[in-house]
Amino acid sequence: MKLKEQDEYMDNKRTYQPLDNLSSEEVMNVLNRNQLEELLILPLSVGENHPNWKFAQDVCVQLSNHESSDVRANAVLGFAYIARTKGQLEKHIVKPVVLRELRENHEYSWRITDSIEDINLFMKWNMASK
Repeated sequence: MKLKEQDEYMDNKRTYQPLDNLSSEEVMNVLNRNQLEELLILPLSVGENHPNWKFAQDVCVQLSNHESSDVRANAVLGFAYIARTKGQLEKHIVKPVVLRELRENHEYSWRITDSIEDINLFMKWNMASK
């Protein structure tokens, strides 16, 4: 690889950073600001780090109704993070949201499918298996 190509490759490489550990107040501030860049990360942050699984689930449910298909897909991924880190989700609330996104969010069906597999694994559910 030529030096110029290598520099361009390095510039386009993704950088992974730890997810923020936000307080409930900080989460509410992010929701109120309604900035797409912040909302994309929020369900992942709360799913991974927030100590209250129910609060995190409620945030993901709220974001699952966002106009952006990116935010909605990450809300479903947030459910998977909650399942993995807390081992708790309310099936009667989460399942309809996840299945709706599987049906309607074609752009991110791969992410939603991966999330369903994780939720099924950690919660011992059997969603969307045919």
